[in-house]
Amino acid sequence: MKQTPSLQPLPVHIALYAFDFRWSNELLWQLEVPTEKMNVDELIWHFDIPWLHTPNGRFDLKPTDVMTHQNHHPEEYARTMQSDTSYPIDIMFNKGRWLILDGLHRLMKSVDAGKQTVTVRKIPRELVPKIEK
Repeated sequence: MKQTPSLQPLPVHIALYAFDFRWSNELLWQLEVPTEKMNVDELIWHFDIPWLHTPNGRFDLKPTDVMTHQNHHPEEYARTMQSDTSYPIDIMFNKGRWLILDGLHRLMKSVDAGKQTVTVRKIPRELVPKIEK
């Protein structure tokens, strides 16, 4: 998931789902958290939310649109296909469901490849101070 500049508030349509903190992926990746398998059905809801950005937009592109209309979104599709699915998807429970901290493009690539499960790291909420910006 792309980070937004700290000075710009999140759009309302994203704030409904988003975390209430900003994090550093570099700090997130340093956490020692075990991995486990998760059914993609628990994460697929992300595909209907415009987490991604068009070249001149901000939070205006849904993952499902990238996967359905690859020719209309070649940059995001290329980024998806170049993502390294050997890394786990980092998730945290938020507002009643699992939300991706890092790994949306890896999820997209996995689903596109027909995978039924992905490897995740479930980041406990109490580790937020260790990853906050």
